[in-house]
Amino acid sequence: QFGKKRLYSGIVESIHENPPKVYQAKYIDSILDDFPIVNSFQFKFWRWISEYYLCTIGEVMNAALPTGLKLVSKTKIVLNSIEYDVKSLSDKEYLIVEALEVRSLLEMSDVEKILDIKTVYPIIKSLLEKEIILVAEQVHEKYKPKLKKYIRLPEKYDSEEQIKEIFEKLTRATKQQDLFMMFLHLKNSTDKDISRELLIKESNAKANAVSEVVKKGFLEEFTKETTRILPSGNKIDKIDELTVFQQNALLKIKKENKEYKTVLLHGVTGSGKTEIYIKLIEEQLKLGKQILYLLPEIALTTQIITRIRKKFGDKVGIYHSKFNANERVEVWNELLKNEKSRFQIVVGARSAVFLPFSNLGLVIVDEEHDSSYKQNEPSPRYNGKDASLYIANMHDCNVLLGSATPSVETYWNAKNNKFGLVTLSERYGGIKLPDIVCADIGDAKKKNKMKSHFTQFLLDEMKRYLDNKEQIILFQNRRGYNPLWNCDKCGWVPECKNCDISLTYHKYSHQLKCHYCGYAEQPYAKCKSCGSNSLQMIGFGTEKIEEELAVFFPDKVIKRMDYDTTRNKNGYQNIIDNFEQGLIDILVGTQMVTKGLDFDNVGLVGVLNADSLFHYPDFRACERSFQMLTQVSGRAGRKGKQGKVIIQTYSPENEIIKKVIENDFTSMYHFLVHEREEFYYPPFYRLIRIIVKHRNREVSLEGSEYLTDLLKKQLKGRVFGPETPAISRVKNQYINQIMIKFEAKISAVKLKLFVQETVDKFQNMDKYKASRVVLDVDFY
Repeated sequence: QFGKKRLYSGIVESIHENPPKVYQAKYIDSILDDFPIVNSFQFKFWRWISEYYLCTIGEVMNAALPTGLKLVSKTKIVLNSIEYDVKSLSDKEYLIVEALEVRSLLEMSDVEKILDIKTVYPIIKSLLEKEIILVAEQVHEKYKPKLKKYIRLPEKYDSEEQIKEIFEKLTRATKQQDLFMMFLHLKNSTDKDISRELLIKESNAKANAVSEVVKKGFLEEFTKETTRILPSGNKIDKIDELTVFQQNALLKIKKENKEYKTVLLHGVTGSGKTEIYIKLIEEQLKLGKQILYLLPEIALTTQIITRIRKKFGDKVGIYHSKFNANERVEVWNELLKNEKSRFQIVVGARSAVFLPFSNLGLVIVDEEHDSSYKQNEPSPRYNGKDASLYIANMHDCNVLLGSATPSVETYWNAKNNKFGLVTLSERYGGIKLPDIVCADIGDAKKKNKMKSHFTQFLLDEMKRYLDNKEQIILFQNRRGYNPLWNCDKCGWVPECKNCDISLTYHKYSHQLKCHYCGYAEQPYAKCKSCGSNSLQMIGFGTEKIEEELAVFFPDKVIKRMDYDTTRNKNGYQNIIDNFEQGLIDILVGTQMVTKGLDFDNVGLVGVLNADSLFHYPDFRACERSFQMLTQVSGRAGRKGKQGKVIIQTYSPENEIIKKVIENDFTSMYHFLVHEREEFYYPPFYRLIRIIVKHRNREVSLEGSEYLTDLLKKQLKGRVFGPETPAISRVKNQYINQIMIKFEAKISAVKLKLFVQETVDKFQNMDKYKASRVVLDVDFY
């Protein structure tokens, strides 16, 4: 108990008989679990995260445990929409369920009053395990199940004569008749329900043809909830044989593992790295080991899950933030069963490193270069890739890092004999790498060959590929409709009231939005500065591209994949499924479309504004630009034939673009390594960023200067700053930054301890108590 009314759940790490000297310990109110939910490996891992990333172990625990395992007095519960057996409930459980049927939502204090007892947590936990209730944090997810539309024959049509009548009635509507015939063919060839998507695809009909037949009452449409979990007993596909190149790479990985626990698989896009992963997973399963398969993005996770489940069925567990608390607790509890767990393989985003593994045999980190592995907010600000190396070391197992564009640090480690290195330079099936060409925006504007944001060359190529029934991906690294509203008379730009950042216009919601704090307001009719009506929209985002493409290609299906269209649990999955099934002709997206996705029929990839990638005040800007352009290029021509990539740019002579066109990772790497060494950046130096925030600009600046002086007393030339970043205010907090650079070869333990003690001393000063200090280790 904390205070009079508040209760918290916690973890017992160890039992001892040494009472605290500075305060009176309180008794534990009740014990929730019949068995430990955290193992010894995790305690060791949590301590390492806490010490390495300079955060408290409580922050680590909070990030590690799923919501369903963290009950507190403020927890609210709702009834789950599933059928349950009343006989399975105790009297007290039944009273809670009965109350929820009347009131829909209960707090812990309400439950205490209903049962007239204070120790209600074990009862709540029991109902959560039976999945009869959900914690309130799940409410928004509860109403977003994965739904799919299916088609069936109405019950009244149960004879051949009646079906013949339908054919006669559809005589004049030949396309509808063909569609109905295809439905009957599919119905006779399978005992499964026929999805609307499948019927449209197989009959080569348009969506409105299905709607018309349904409207006439000859077919019936119904919606069914589907699941990503492949139930036990489903058909498992045979694991494919590797090509000669893949087999050689697999043998080299095993050879490298004799000397190195960590191996980098540097394989070009489309080289079939996933098939090699599957072979290694199969070997570990035969040894009875667990496998952790990390991916940077949920978008990528959804596609890989399908491929892995086809090979290993319900041995695969999924773990990422789009899954609700009950689903994540299920994976957690299964892994606690060790060898009895049905989930021997876990596919997940960075948070999967916190799961209770006890018998790891292999860790795979796919797309290891991706910045999404780094947690930025809140603490702990850990890197999932680096954390996985520590976990593997605890379990004495191998790590395979995979990428077509490895990070500079990883490749440097491989070249300097810290990691093993295996190269896969051939695409699967001998398919050539895509033909990459530039479209000069400046030249096109001079010759009047720009149509809105598209060069005539790109539009012509898009038409050619669409006429050839091939799909297209367009990449624009900005969401929204227009990045900027601007007054043509005085130059006024609407800004966020909480952050020093301009608002982005989103047409679908008709709002100006801040991408930092979420603040939104209605667009202005007049300039707030001079009263002029001359407001204009500058720039373009994915939403505007989607709208404009509909003008150029009115008969094509155009969708976008960005943060706005993938907010709900199944957003990624629905878009990816539809694109894979050919229901989308052109997919417009942000970085999400660059991440290792594998589509059969993508012939053309277009990058709409490559120049926007290069000009960031970040020492990684060149590296990330090269990675992003190479990765998005790799989506083209992955099955059967060479694809094409068109990069629209004002600077076709840019060195990064040249390296992408030449697929020259090696020279790009050597250039970046030389630059990093010269200016004291990773892999030669390590970085700690200290951010000082305060609601008062002067206090933030003065405090950061004082903290810098304290640090310089011992660290001398290793401390840089403070500086005010380009976006100097976020959520009404003024920001100043200090950077510490120190040699990678020195021990960081004492240095980090000094930094932590100095920050604690700073925050204990009356003048700066209201300041918030953020420590970000390896912030790149």
